[in-house]
Amino acid sequence: MHFIDIIIIALYFVVMLSIGFWFHRKNSSTEDFFVGSRKMTKWHLGLSVVATDVGGGFSIGLAGLGFTMGLAGSWILFTGLIGAWLTAVILIPKVHKTGLDNNLQTFPEILKHSYGRSVALAAAVISAIGYMGFTASQVLAGAKLTSATFIEVGMTEAVVIMGAIAVVYTALGGIKAVIYTDTVQWIILLSGLSLLGVPFALSSLGGWGAAKELLSQEMLQITNVSFAQILNWAFAIIPIWFIGMTLYQRIFAATSGKEAKKAWFIAGIFEWPFMAFLGVFLGMLAKASFGAGIIPEEEMAIADQESAMPMMLKHVLPIGAGGLIIAAYFSAILSTADSCLMAASGNISRDLFNYKKSKNALKVAQIMTFVIGVLAISVAMYIPTVLELMLISYGFMVSGLMAPVLAFIIFKKPSRIGAFIAMIAGSGTLMAIEITGTKLPMGLDSVVPGLLLSTLLMFTIQLFENRKTRNVTSAN
Repeated sequence: MHFIDIIIIALYFVVMLSIGFWFHRKNSSTEDFFVGSRKMTKWHLGLSVVATDVGGGFSIGLAGLGFTMGLAGSWILFTGLIGAWLTAVILIPKVHKTGLDNNLQTFPEILKHSYGRSVALAAAVISAIGYMGFTASQVLAGAKLTSATFIEVGMTEAVVIMGAIAVVYTALGGIKAVIYTDTVQWIILLSGLSLLGVPFALSSLGGWGAAKELLSQEMLQITNVSFAQILNWAFAIIPIWFIGMTLYQRIFAATSGKEAKKAWFIAGIFEWPFMAFLGVFLGMLAKASFGAGIIPEEEMAIADQESAMPMMLKHVLPIGAGGLIIAAYFSAILSTADSCLMAASGNISRDLFNYKKSKNALKVAQIMTFVIGVLAISVAMYIPTVLELMLISYGFMVSGLMAPVLAFIIFKKPSRIGAFIAMIAGSGTLMAIEITGTKLPMGLDSVVPGLLLSTLLMFTIQLFENRKTRNVTSAN
């Protein structure tokens, strides 16, 4: 890569770290650190939400789906659109007011308000583990991007570099640094990919007509996806909008419930169709570039589906543009990594160890962010595939946490026992299937039985308790 491109990427990292230091000076409490003093508006929140959700994992992972599946891979983010809009209509009106009235800052605190401390503690553990894994997937995505861009940098070194940058500025800056940098990062990503990445890739291939000749007919069909695959994505991704700690932080950070709802509608539109088709289309162009011989054979030999796209961009973009587009992808990765770190940090420091009342609460939260970041870096060194790690992390949280959320939305007095049992059974089922390597029928993922079992237990116990309460009332 030309030294001008390297300078552009380096300057980008300097700017991001500087923002972290700037907001470090402004943070005086955990309310500043976790929910930005509750003064965030719809555009900052909406762009931050989509930057977090469609960050490094989905940016790199979408291109990987485009490389292997073609246009049909875009359906994965259609589930994101559904999840965002359902959350805006069903969840936000309920939880924003509750969070504001009770000074809540994290997702488990909402569960504590509805169920009590035992359920909140279990939720904190499940959420922290899930988000640590999700952070690791973003670090891995950054490492793949780094090693594909700079062949001389090994994966281990790349993981450490990406993890260190994300951890430092997130731990220092808190949610304000995350949201404001997310806005800038996502604008860079969208404009860089659409105005530079796609045009230069098509030009190198000789236009879309020439590119199509190098792709199979299946890759050009949006229906080239099985029902089981769509079901797997729906079970893993739609519920995450109801239980994601990163999303609750942004709901609580909004100036009002209406502003939060508008932000989620904005995020849904940007997820699908904008980012969905842009991501898979770049993956398809990478596939065509491999067939056209644009990528040197020695690089193709070490590439996988998720590193193919950055390799293509490195070879098709002119000097300067390459640095900008790679910086755009780095920005997407950091947009998600920082938010996941914030989520896991809040789960542990506020919910698990209850440091929110300590005079050192802010310092503890920052230290915990560093610790979780180091653990995530360690996990990223041993996991080979970004998208797989992301979906497992999603599934682990969804299987344990979705059923209690549905219950407190539907019932006036949700069952504490039902919530606790559902959480342990759901996440435990998913982990048992993943650890044993059990193959499910019809190609279903472990999140499907995990979520179904959790929901069945939650509502069975809830209905039993409701009937028992009615019988007692009738007897009196």
